[in-house]
Amino acid sequence: MTKPNIGFIGLGLMGAAMVGRLQDKGYHVTITANRSRPNIDAAVARGATEVATAKDVAAASDVVMLCMDTSDSVEGRMRGEDGVIAGLKSGATVVDFGTSLPGSTRALGDEVAAVGGQYLDAPLGRTPAHAKDGLLNIMTAGDKGAFDKVEPVLKDLGENVFHLGALGSGHTIKLINNFFGMTVANAMAEAFAMADVTGIDRAKMYDVMAAGPLRSGMMDFVKAYGVDKDPNQLQFAIKNAAKDVGYYAKMTSDAGVESIMSKGTLSALEAARDAGQGDDMVSQIVDYYAKHFSK
Repeated sequence: MTKPNIGFIGLGLMGAAMVGRLQDKGYHVTITANRSRPNIDAAVARGATEVATAKDVAAASDVVMLCMDTSDSVEGRMRGEDGVIAGLKSGATVVDFGTSLPGSTRALGDEVAAVGGQYLDAPLGRTPAHAKDGLLNIMTAGDKGAFDKVEPVLKDLGENVFHLGALGSGHTIKLINNFFGMTVANAMAEAFAMADVTGIDRAKMYDVMAAGPLRSGMMDFVKAYGVDKDPNQLQFAIKNAAKDVGYYAKMTSDAGVESIMSKGTLSALEAARDAGQGDDMVSQIVDYYAKHFSK
């Protein structure tokens, strides 16, 4: 079968890895620059076509994929005279791989449908290293027919590809997932800092905790930095974690309830970000807790 033409917007760490994977699998990819050149230049060197605007990306593509940092960024690329919606072909599918607010996702879905396209939210689990090998977890939601049409492409990108229901369900589940993960990460970071305060060796404390039911992948990611000084086992920046937990808190508020657990997690992430650690990886929030306890 002929592979669909792919448009891709957002070649950061994750997006660039996904574009590389698509190229490895023989897809033609059309891209447009966002903030920096290196990943764009690398994709073009491998055969991608660079165009000037998101509208141009859409006009050249059967499937338009976005991997952006915020809902505002997605909306900015989707709307306007140079946006995806303005150039979208009838019958085309738009896939948002970022972590966006579900309400924003549903609104964009209506706007895409109005021009004859279909919109899917498909936030991602795992890391850019997994993306290079097509091993992502992809939490897709939206029209089942649209999902079925693009599922073969998604399976080239992901090991586990889910269809989770109505549009916005993927982003809802991803926000719950990230709230939980970042809360575990912060709890482990504080535990290491408290070990320092009380004169306990971090590695020995970890060995005891890891021997019981508390053991988790997220715990090990934080241990990789807290004990082994390797921050790159989880390539997820503190500023992005703060954004996601903030989105989770807004989602709970929009649903008419008040989150209890996210308050401490969000407060610590925002404080670490504002103290200059925004570009550090999440595991490095151990340093924030250690400094906080040393005051």
